[in-house]
Amino acid sequence: MSLTPRVKEILSYYESDNPGTKANLVRFLNAGKLGGTGKLVILPVDQGFEHGPARSFAANPAGYDPHYHFELAIEAGLSGYAAPLGMLEAGAGTFAGQIPLILKCNSSNSLATEKDQAVTGTVADALRLGCSGIGFTIYPGAEYCFDQMEELRQLAEEAKAAGLVVILWSYPRGPLLDKAGETAIDICAYAAHMAALTGAHIIKVKPPTEVLSLPAAKKVYEEQKIDVSTLPARIRHVVQSCFNGRRIVIFSGGETTGTDGLLGMIRGINEGGGFGSIIGRNVFQRPKAEALQLLEEITTIFKG
Repeated sequence: MSLTPRVKEILSYYESDNPGTKANLVRFLNAGKLGGTGKLVILPVDQGFEHGPARSFAANPAGYDPHYHFELAIEAGLSGYAAPLGMLEAGAGTFAGQIPLILKCNSSNSLATEKDQAVTGTVADALRLGCSGIGFTIYPGAEYCFDQMEELRQLAEEAKAAGLVVILWSYPRGPLLDKAGETAIDICAYAAHMAALTGAHIIKVKPPTEVLSLPAAKKVYEEQKIDVSTLPARIRHVVQSCFNGRRIVIFSGGETTGTDGLLGMIRGINEGGGFGSIIGRNVFQRPKAEALQLLEEITTIFKG
């Protein structure tokens, strides 16, 4: 598949990367139904670590089988599939080369009390499984956020040297943030900017709310009249915060929600210039036919 002008433009943003990394970026940008548009929809299935098997898969028991998620992402024509080591190992051979894979290299769990993540996968694992990229989570604001950033620096250096794409989940958490603060627009933009500064190729954040959390930031937003009144405006500001749109920024599907609410959010992301979405529970917890229909509607919106 040849490169569209939009894909060529996006590749030009990554000036220091080697041909291997750019080739893997192209694999994501040319995959599936959104190939060539510059938009991405990725299926992440790391919730078993985060929430446990029943909370993740009991609503749709087919999801207990790792092959189900490969099949769902491939049949839906998605841009990529992200999962922890064991999930990918259970299907990487059967589905080799059929969709770009992302090895999620660190994970948390709901039994732990610390806001931290353990490294559970390596660059060598990603290469062995045929992945196009690695995924990693940082918690800006958490007690161990600097340790996470240092772990990321080492993994990202190895990944880039091997020609892999680095996808960073940047989720603010910590003692200075209440629940509303975790998705406040000033905090979300700050977390996205930090992700860009770490050298991530693709940045994943949560859709921001209109809340302004930090008093010092709130003063600037009000003085400079930064528009955060609508979801498209907030998305536009987060993308602007990532080197004025020179980094791919995608947004999570958020908490489990109804179809209308989810599609409304997708429209807001698209209207605001977001590069796409990475949607897990809102998709794989539905029966397969329903999930495929929903993903078709999502990709149609991102096609514009």
